[in-house]
Amino acid sequence: MTKAILMKAGAILALTLTATTNANGQNIQPIKYGDMNQWVTRHVKESAIIGGNTKTLYEIAPAKTWKQNAPYTNWGGSPWGTSNVMAKVSGITKTNVSVYRDSHPGHGFCAKLVTHIETCKVLGIVNIKVLAAGSIFLGETLEPITSTSNPMAKLDAGMKFTGKPKALVFDYRVKLSGHPNRIKETGFSKVKTVAGIDMADCVCLLQKRWEDAKGNIWAKRVGTMVVRFAKTTNGWVENASFPIHYGDITRQHFYKPYMGLLAGNDIKWAKNSKGKMMPVKEIGWATANEAPTHMILQFDSSHGGAYIGSVGNTLWVDNVRVEY
Repeated sequence: MTKAILMKAGAILALTLTATTNANGQNIQPIKYGDMNQWVTRHVKESAIIGGNTKTLYEIAPAKTWKQNAPYTNWGGSPWGTSNVMAKVSGITKTNVSVYRDSHPGHGFCAKLVTHIETCKVLGIVNIKVLAAGSIFLGETLEPITSTSNPMAKLDAGMKFTGKPKALVFDYRVKLSGHPNRIKETGFSKVKTVAGIDMADCVCLLQKRWEDAKGNIWAKRVGTMVVRFAKTTNGWVENASFPIHYGDITRQHFYKPYMGLLAGNDIKWAKNSKGKMMPVKEIGWATANEAPTHMILQFDSSHGGAYIGSVGNTLWVDNVRVEY
């Protein structure tokens, strides 16, 4: 159950943009609800066998109170998902809360993403702890999570998008844990030390996808923007702009291995035309002049993937938009 609770990704959803031009003449297009000022407040009661507490889960969508132990689907046309999820395994309802609504002075609300330890304890049955990172992304988790098998297949990743913006722009604030190394805590084995500091990150990938006669989904990488935040900031960094690079970037001076084609545990899944979940297999780089069909966008409080990070790593995000 907990393994699935901690996953990150997106879903095939339409992106709604409204073009504006700022004082510098830049063409800025906000991502729908990317100003983080509207949130659904979910009140989910966990099973009595694990304490019966009512947990508050926030979702980025038109303001609403969701008082029911029922699966959440993106509300009001919102393209955003979070790592706040409800799982129901063997009749036990459990939640993970790693994303919070917070304040951004002068801008209303923002998203606060936190890396923490999630526990699940049932006397005489199970007693596990896992490390969970906070994530927000364009997409949707297929709630309720019902098993730990093939976790990425429970996320509909990516969204329809045909634009070619030159940059992703957003406001952010970072507070790193200060630990020199990370840990890997899965709940099913001993805690391990992972070398290197934990960093928050943002991943924005543009893909050109297609489906074959058997329903398999394939993709080429059109555009790439991956940034890792290795230092605590002195308050908010506003209007930060990160260029999106097109075509094969493997020979560019800025290229890092983590910017490469998705493989292994990083492969995303999506629904094909028949509604069946399939892996999206990136098989190469598109030319720089090709148009994408989908966008993947996610923000994470820890960069190492599921179960890896440092407790206390925190990333605040607000005012997400693209620039042309």
